[in-house]
Amino acid sequence: MVTAESARPSHNGPVALAQGFLTGGVVGASLAALVVGTVIESVPVFVAGLGLPAVYALLFFLARMPRRAREAAVVPCTALAKIESLRATGGESADIPVRFVLSVDPDDAPAHRVEMTADINLVDVPDYRPGGTVVVEYPPDRPWRVRLVQRPTPQWRSRADSARIDSAPESTLVQQPPEGCAFGIAWLLGLLLGATAVILLFLPDPFGGDSSASSPPSSNPSAAASSSTSGTVTSSSGLGTITLGRDRSMLDKGELRRSVATLTKGRAASPAITLVVQERMMSVVFTPAGVRAPGFQLRSLPYERIPALVENARTTLGIDSPQSWQLTADRITGTLTIRITVTGPDSTASLEADGAGKVLRRSPAP
Repeated sequence: MVTAESARPSHNGPVALAQGFLTGGVVGASLAALVVGTVIESVPVFVAGLGLPAVYALLFFLARMPRRAREAAVVPCTALAKIESLRATGGESADIPVRFVLSVDPDDAPAHRVEMTADINLVDVPDYRPGGTVVVEYPPDRPWRVRLVQRPTPQWRSRADSARIDSAPESTLVQQPPEGCAFGIAWLLGLLLGATAVILLFLPDPFGGDSSASSPPSSNPSAAASSSTSGTVTSSSGLGTITLGRDRSMLDKGELRRSVATLTKGRAASPAITLVVQERMMSVVFTPAGVRAPGFQLRSLPYERIPALVENARTTLGIDSPQSWQLTADRITGTLTIRITVTGPDSTASLEADGAGKVLRRSPAP
């Protein structure tokens, strides 16, 4: 049955805010450790930046095990639902993601609408059509987490074959409650504090000062900042960043190659550890001299495929109103991997491709 609004989990409670703060702190500290470790050429700091998210993820997984066990013990609600509309959001494998809008008609509660995505085999796609009836399940306290029962019991199959379900009004659409501003503020505060703590710990004078008194002028000969028609470029011994003007985009024709050529000028053979690209910004972390790290050559990236991959992620992952995207390329897993994350008003989804730009897997919006 559909529960009252008060039964839904709060994203602004103390536990959720603490979780957001800790997650932001871990992300900020990890990114700062990667950058600082590269700049000061400290392998332990760099490795700590890589390992911190993994340790946090493991602890988070273990801490949530009791809650997952309680949720798994709850008997889900089974109901009939009418397919209001459906559309495929991808088609590069045997199982394609299909976006459904359903009118769910529980036995002991008013009907309501819900949106969901399910992977449907190409052979079974003709079985689903607007106006048809399907069997669904969902947790009693989270009616927006609907899943199709593709092999219902004979009793439910018989009910679905003979049922005639009226469409629920669009105003009854149930969705996951948004995280809210408080959660976002806690996450951002943790991010800033985590990054600041690492920078102050390992770079006692991060903002400059009279550096000539403590080190020779040639201690960082490659540091430079310049402006050009394409934006602002900042580079150091291990980090390069380029920011485009407001009228430019990294997805413009040839812009990715030009930006990489600018950042790698004079060190084209230096492998990169991580490449991060956003709408108007690109950052590259280079492998420090003498350090063996899982790097890759920037020229090996499929630049011509990247704009299509970003568009694919923006339109096929179930994000209705994409607000931002981010591409990350690295070889931490052993092979070159390209991950594109798309963020909407209340959800995030991602797409993963190989070094040739071929889509490997998708993580659509819930």
